[in-house]
Amino acid sequence: MRKKRFVLFVVAVLMFVVGLSSAMKDSPVEAKSAGKSGHWVGAWSASLLAAHEGGLSQEGFENQTVRMIVHPSATGSMVRIRFSNVFGTQPLTFDKVTVADTKTEAEVIPGTVESLTFSGNEKVTIPAGEELFSDPVEFEVKDGKNLTVSVYLANESGPATWHPISSQTTYISEQGDFTNNKNGSAFTQTIDSWFWLSGVDVLTDFNKKSRVIVALGDSITDGYLSTPNENRRWTDVLNSRLDSEIKNQQFSVLNAAITGNRILSDSPIFGVKALDRLERDVFSQTGVTDLILLEGINDIGHMPHVFDADKIIAGIQEIAEKAHERGIRIYVGTLTPFNAYDPGVYFTEEGEQTRQEVNEWIRNNTIVDGVIDFDQILADPNQLDKILPEYDSGDHLHPNDAGLKAMADHLDLSIFQKPLSRGAKVNP
Repeated sequence: MRKKRFVLFVVAVLMFVVGLSSAMKDSPVEAKSAGKSGHWVGAWSASLLAAHEGGLSQEGFENQTVRMIVHPSATGSMVRIRFSNVFGTQPLTFDKVTVADTKTEAEVIPGTVESLTFSGNEKVTIPAGEELFSDPVEFEVKDGKNLTVSVYLANESGPATWHPISSQTTYISEQGDFTNNKNGSAFTQTIDSWFWLSGVDVLTDFNKKSRVIVALGDSITDGYLSTPNENRRWTDVLNSRLDSEIKNQQFSVLNAAITGNRILSDSPIFGVKALDRLERDVFSQTGVTDLILLEGINDIGHMPHVFDADKIIAGIQEIAEKAHERGIRIYVGTLTPFNAYDPGVYFTEEGEQTRQEVNEWIRNNTIVDGVIDFDQILADPNQLDKILPEYDSGDHLHPNDAGLKAMADHLDLSIFQKPLSRGAKVNP
């Protein structure tokens, strides 16, 4: 009997240790790596989609190096980078990957290039439909300071999982491995898209509270038509405001936008609908605490049009419910003006009526944790269904740099300093 009890005790202890080890491995906080204490937070993200039918994303890469620039929104002493082959049609092999501090364009700062490993190996194969993190590496990441990630693929990549509208130049090399190249001279082709990169995490100060805010959106959040390579998205401006105006917390604002994306329906061009990409693009972000949702205008404007406001509202409600199930606060933005954008096709009077009905519900609902009235910020007070000319990029739908800045500048930052009751409004 004693022997049996001892065996049961040993089994129980082993199960506890295994469970504890697994929990520590999976937890995004309170990590210890290479003797460094702290917690991991998401510092940058991109939402990805399948390769388009033609072009570079479909052709893929072979014996080339792809050099991409990212703009972290958190500071840390270690970094790990997430790569995705979620929409790939075959296993994807990286033969070498490096990270470095960006100097200018394809140039990196000498002495900062670090090789990344995956389970201790430089070479890694990501199965189709999966994504993975690199091993953590000691690397000083600074909030707002660009990083350069270089990926070498010796063999055919196949169609690439990608983010088409990056507002950031990516550099593609001539034939060969140029992951350690400093001056950028080997990179002879450019495109404004990211490939395979879906996230950057950093190990942050253990003693400082962190808020990781994910912005789920479409082209307006994606920064479409903003100045390339200048990080003028409203999410970038918001992160800078939070850093400068609230000193007792560390903030990270992650962009989970896809140009053309919709709440209710998928598109081969504009990606998986928001309802079905929540787990991958929002809930899986390391340390996520808050969600800002600004979607729905493409459900109205794109064919097949959704002119039933109740359907769009139901989609927003479902997103809110799923966020709350995970303890994530959600703030919803009103849909912004679009009169004169592709009139008769994208903009219609019926669509405008739907937008007004959705906005009326957003402003008065008691489900979400806050409302951000982006419509009020951008609308021309003399014609409320049109964007203010000084904020108009020229197409009458997408804000220019000034409009994107206004969206962030008029957001009440107090929502990120204290708890809000359900339905509390966050207006300009």
